[in-house]
Amino acid sequence: MKKNRSLQFILLGMILSVHSLLLINSTFVSSPNIDELAHLPAGISHWEFGRYDLYRVNPPLVRMVAALPVLLTDAVKDWSNFRNSPYSRAEFFVGKDFTKNNQFNTFRYFAIARWACIPFSLLGCFVAYCWAFELYGRTSAVVALSLYAFCPNMLAWGASITPDAAAASIALLAKWTFWEWLKSPKLSKALWAGGALGVALLCKTTAIFFFPIYSAIWIVACLRRRGKQEIKRWPIHQLGALLLTGLYLLNLGYGFEGSFTRLGDFKFVSHALSGEETPPLGANQFAGTFYGAIPVPLPSNFVRGIDLQKFDFEQGKWSYLMGEQKKGGWWYYYIVAFLVKNPLGFLVILAAAFGTAVSGKLRLRPAELFLLGPALFLFVLVSSQTGFNRYYRYILPCVPFLFIFASRVVANTGFKSRRGVFAFVATLAIVVESLSVYPHSMSFFNVAVGGPLGGPEYLLDGNIDWGQDLLELKRWYDAHPEARPFHAAYFSDWDIAPSIAEIDCQEVPKHTDLTQPPPALTPGWYAVSVNFVYGLHYFENDTPVYRYFRQMKPVDRAGYSIYIYHVMKHGQ
Repeated sequence: MKKNRSLQFILLGMILSVHSLLLINSTFVSSPNIDELAHLPAGISHWEFGRYDLYRVNPPLVRMVAALPVLLTDAVKDWSNFRNSPYSRAEFFVGKDFTKNNQFNTFRYFAIARWACIPFSLLGCFVAYCWAFELYGRTSAVVALSLYAFCPNMLAWGASITPDAAAASIALLAKWTFWEWLKSPKLSKALWAGGALGVALLCKTTAIFFFPIYSAIWIVACLRRRGKQEIKRWPIHQLGALLLTGLYLLNLGYGFEGSFTRLGDFKFVSHALSGEETPPLGANQFAGTFYGAIPVPLPSNFVRGIDLQKFDFEQGKWSYLMGEQKKGGWWYYYIVAFLVKNPLGFLVILAAAFGTAVSGKLRLRPAELFLLGPALFLFVLVSSQTGFNRYYRYILPCVPFLFIFASRVVANTGFKSRRGVFAFVATLAIVVESLSVYPHSMSFFNVAVGGPLGGPEYLLDGNIDWGQDLLELKRWYDAHPEARPFHAAYFSDWDIAPSIAEIDCQEVPKHTDLTQPPPALTPGWYAVSVNFVYGLHYFENDTPVYRYFRQMKPVDRAGYSIYIYHVMKHGQ
């Protein structure tokens, strides 16, 4: 028994160490993606000014953690473009100023910021291990841990200062601590669960739904005990302490900025809250009503962030799925994204887990319904927002629960059993398929759809090309001095990026009049982002000015998101 326990700790330590090293290496390889460009200076502003206006659509914890080590450097900040109107996204303008002022050092500051966020991912790995161990045993714990640690999507976003991977880890922690309280209701455990809830709220706005979810679970648990002495097993005062602790930490994380502002005093931009279609300066349909006098027990910028996010979904944006682009989205977008953005081995082992849940001796238990419920709820919630569909990462907080559930295929058995051999082979296949694309994990697509080279036929944007391969382009550029003259069309909100990366390049000719033949290219080398090659409609007024490169065959790549072409004769 002691030998098995020692081996278990060794495996845990080894897998966590490998996961850490993979994330650390990724911080050096990948350049800041589009959202990171805004997250870091926003996080710095929170520390320097105690204000949370910048990037209010997401809570501040992850970017504040990321910004903390950068505060100790000589990074140059510029707040001249800061704005605070009801529909203000000034963080992106401040982010551009940050890069302009820091030039090539920008990459170093972002690497340092990413290091600070790695513990979030390690915590998620550890919780997945512990919860799977508790539900299914030692072998399942190793499988769940491996699924988490080598998941290409966790590797991609765990090495980023966007909040998605951190939110996935903390959501798992919050649900696990709540489960521990349900098993053994003590005030101390309620407070721990409330603390985890508060941290989850500071990572991702969707954690606000944990309040009704927790309350509903408590009611169901009490109803199942109705008529029994155990009806008092879960005292309501402990549930109240749990929820109030979470609410308190949320407000504390914002420094109580605007907490308990009356509902009628906000200026909203979404139709749902303003009551108007396009309120230019903000409006409020609750002003002057009974509801308008109610103080909102949430930080003001948390509320404004919800409103701003709702406005974006109401207005709708262009979306891309399987070669089709349209304004709005599809109810099945995230189903397709899940099927193509995860390794085949994971899909197989997850399907086997669901198979064992409905047949044989491993029938589904109430504890597993508790495990799957939040994942299903969030998946349905995100899928219902069809104003636009763009990012698989939006459902990332669902996935850790599935890692644990998938590990049930080896519940209470070892790797020498038939189920154990199957799980070992499937897990090994996952590791191999994931690492075959690493460190370009953001561009991962499974082999069934042709990997990252076939992925653009299914998904674009942040699922494959989000500006993360600029440093890879820099390495390619330096390694090929013969590739001159050099032209680049780089997809990013970071319009001066190539010069910041010290790439001397010219513009790529645009095909603006689609009724005319494409422009005749002069001999040279052309680097074009995949989103441009496939004609992604990202901003409202975009036109596919580089789509004519679809007619050409790239000679090389920078990562998987930038294709490189060589034109040897005039006009080709």
